[in-house]
Amino acid sequence: MDRGKHFVLVHGAGHGAWCWYKLVPLLKLLGHRVTALDLGSSGVNPKRLHELASVYDYVQPLMELVASLPQDEKVVLVGHSYGGLPISLAMESFPEKILVAVFVSAYMPNYISPPITQAQEFLINRIKPESLLDSQLSFGLGLESLPTAVTFGPDYLSVALYQHCQPEDLELAKSLTRPHGLFLEDFAKESLLSKEKFGSVDRVYVVLEKDEVMKEDFQRWVIDDSPPKEVKFIAGADHMVMMSRPKELCLCFQEIVQQYN
Repeated sequence: MDRGKHFVLVHGAGHGAWCWYKLVPLLKLLGHRVTALDLGSSGVNPKRLHELASVYDYVQPLMELVASLPQDEKVVLVGHSYGGLPISLAMESFPEKILVAVFVSAYMPNYISPPITQAQEFLINRIKPESLLDSQLSFGLGLESLPTAVTFGPDYLSVALYQHCQPEDLELAKSLTRPHGLFLEDFAKESLLSKEKFGSVDRVYVVLEKDEVMKEDFQRWVIDDSPPKEVKFIAGADHMVMMSRPKELCLCFQEIVQQYN
């Protein structure tokens, strides 16, 4: 067997390390090391949302993990959905420690425009307020500004995120999802990402065909906005592909890392 890689799995909005529970053992069976972590105020992380002063408090667990890696170790850094933004900050800070970055139906910013650009496109042009169903948006900077936080409602989880998942996975999500800060003010800053650092890391995008949150046309828009080295496609996969199609996602990841043996 080829020498295993170290996968670092970064969850999306409202979720935590728990959402990868089906994928982790599959990757380990293939000989890989896997670290699924909770970002600030996520999963079992003890911080509450109001205690996060900035996006850097949110991504601190990821930054500390990557900083602690041995000097000669490179990881496969995976970001799902909103998790594409935190892994981009890690790519900028530690490009030499990342073998490849994988964006799974995620925001994938470029180094020319501020990272907020794709979030603005999504929030302003790609979703209708009524499609959020029983989810709640918070507008801490006023109703004329973009939202500052979101809490997913059970109906929205069922219809938009977990529609192809097992009922027990939906119930797990209803119990464990937490309010999520968007930190769009922080992501609006110029020069967060550079060609020399962020741009030096190989990027692969995984398109999910039946995603009802980040629909395929938006995923393709993200790819055009920030072209990666490679694009993979998982047919029939909903937003929570790691639960609905874990074997397909594992195979996809294995195909990606085989290029780096």
